Amino acid sequence: MPKVTFIIDGEPTTVEFEHGKLEYSHHGKPESFLDVAMSLGVSLEHACGGSCACTTCHVIIREGAQNLSEMEDDEADRLDTAWDLTPHSRLGCQAVIKGDVVCELPMYTRNYVQEGGGIQLGKSDRKKAEVAR
Repeated sequence: MPKVTFIIDGEPTTVEFEHGKLEYSHHGKPESFLDVAMSLGVSLEHACGGSCACTTCHVIIREGAQNLSEMEDDEADRLDTAWDLTPHSRLGCQAVIKGDVVCELPMYTRNYVQEGGGIQLGKSDRKKAEVAR
């Protein structure tokens, strides 16, 4: 079973899934970072619903790039507009997971209003909740 580690605000969250066993809920490509995150309760921004029309699901691959699908032209074209682009950047809605991988969510996205209504100015909802306590 592939292990996927999401680093959010410097803290890792690891989930596992069995290929072909996730219920597909149309969040990006099946078994993409976005699909896995939404299915297993990990918060990953996705303003366009996973249709490769924005860069809010931008992730930076820290380990396991060889365990991802090849980048297609539409992803590469869209990714060019992402904030804090790196040579290891991928769109979470397009990168399909085939094995163990570690990704980090960048501090900012180009979507200034999160789906939940909060403002994304450098901290995830997780950190905002910790600061509020």
